[in-house]
Amino acid sequence: MAVNHHPPVTDFATDFDHTDPTWVNNPFPIWDELRTTCPIAHSDRYGGTWLPVTHEHVSAIAYDTENFTSRAVVVSEVRPGPMDLPAPIGVAPPITSDPPFHAMARRLLLPAFAPRKVDALEPFTRQLCNDLLDALEGKDIVDAAVEYAQHIPLRVIAKMLGFPAEDADYFRHVIHLILEEGITVTEDDDERLVEGQALDAYFDNQIADHVANPRDDLTTFLLEAELDGNKLMHEHVRGTMLLILVAGIDTTWSAIGSALWHLAHNPDDLKRLAAEPDLMPFAIEEMLRAYAPVTMARLVAQDVEIGGCPMKEGDWVLLPFPAANRDPEFFDRADEVIIDREENRHAAFGLGIHRCLGSNLARMELRVAVEEWVKRFPDFELADPSAVTWAAGQVRGPRSIPVRLPG
Repeated sequence: MAVNHHPPVTDFATDFDHTDPTWVNNPFPIWDELRTTCPIAHSDRYGGTWLPVTHEHVSAIAYDTENFTSRAVVVSEVRPGPMDLPAPIGVAPPITSDPPFHAMARRLLLPAFAPRKVDALEPFTRQLCNDLLDALEGKDIVDAAVEYAQHIPLRVIAKMLGFPAEDADYFRHVIHLILEEGITVTEDDDERLVEGQALDAYFDNQIADHVANPRDDLTTFLLEAELDGNKLMHEHVRGTMLLILVAGIDTTWSAIGSALWHLAHNPDDLKRLAAEPDLMPFAIEEMLRAYAPVTMARLVAQDVEIGGCPMKEGDWVLLPFPAANRDPEFFDRADEVIIDREENRHAAFGLGIHRCLGSNLARMELRVAVEEWVKRFPDFELADPSAVTWAAGQVRGPRSIPVRLPG
């Protein structure tokens, strides 16, 4: 059963579903109401799920690695296994790893996402953006998501991993399956089991090719890396590939798309950004705050009470970082997009030990993508606001943004 094929929600305080169309299209009023009436909501869906919507509660849970485990971070109908087993590497380390292994797995990857490495990718990213924009020249109406935003992280991540650029459509398919269709739900579903096996085979083929032909990319880096003097386990390499492919693509194209969607229907912000390019760093951080794409998940590792709510071992907990970013107790004028906001300690990249280690890369892609678009099209608008569609699941961003370009 696909995660967005559930019965409609009638009460988000007692029966919420993050894939419900009302949530998908506009979750902000839902979070606003819950903050005042039920700051930690509960639902029996997915076998029991909790939803904190204040910055205080989201932060407390994100930092608590004793009572909450990261062995599964995408809500589905199944759990990853008995909760009393030692914390595993997880299917996508380090994001699915718990301490103490998490720290080692994360530290291993830090050099690959260091500022110097990210800076080296900027010329490629800028050229890619301009090539995509060249293809839009002369058109009246284009889809800023499908024809622009979605291509950028696909190509950048493929280049980082050393995967063939022509496999981009397959990556898009994989992301849809995992984040929107719940590929982890394989029970009584032969089709999804086959999809998972095909993905494993794809990674295995890439690993074999890199073993035979090492080169300067992230896959070879993983194959040559060591933990405590030992090469990484095959499952570790494959799992980290999965993490980078999924977490590094949909999140970033969603952020790019949200920024363009905002500018398309806020002409004053667009005009100001085009006239004052020095505002770009502030605008990028504010777009990240206001339209943070990622809602992460945890599993309750042992019975615990948070905010008066008795959470039971094995319950899911959704951590909506976008809701934390809209909490008026933490941010002044939280529901407004202020492109010159100076103090902006947002949680778009998460909180706690799992804060996104690719944040430098995502920021660069978002900044370059918006810079080049605004340079090329300093005046554009939504062609049909009702035609904008949004992704369902734990990564929210526009899937389609029809915009009218200047003639």
